[in-house]
Amino acid sequence: MKKLTYFIDKGNGDYEPFYEYTVPSVGVDELYARQLCTYFIMRGRQYQLVSNEMEGEDDILVLQEIGRNVTSANEFGFRGKGLHIEIRKFREEENYKRLALIPCKTHFDIIRYLLKDVVDVPGSGQMMMTSTEIDEDRGVYVIYVKELGEAES
Repeated sequence: MKKLTYFIDKGNGDYEPFYEYTVPSVGVDELYARQLCTYFIMRGRQYQLVSNEMEGEDDILVLQEIGRNVTSANEFGFRGKGLHIEIRKFREEENYKRLALIPCKTHFDIIRYLLKDVVDVPGSGQMMMTSTEIDEDRGVYVIYVKELGEAES
């Protein structure tokens, strides 16, 4: 893989190029981690992944714009402070409470979490993953979780 390009699905077969990452400006491990995120936050807007595609040596993520990104409690910027994963409760009534902050050495450490259905949350035990995001504005990966066996909200 040499390039990862984000496109916005504008509807009616219209796709607008949005953002691009290339190797070696970022590592292949980061490109794979990004592809595992179901949501993408950039410039105060939230996008949902609708398609993950390949074309030759290049990978393509097609996003649908959801709207303005609503901030949650305890949101801090991590840009320039290393790699981090926030684990947050997937409950709007609890303002998506942050349960844990996990510093990571590499994107491979992040990929390990993003691939799981059940993650080990420090201080809370095993929890079911509901969704994942890369928050470009804050420079952090976010995993949303619920209790094992908890019904969908």
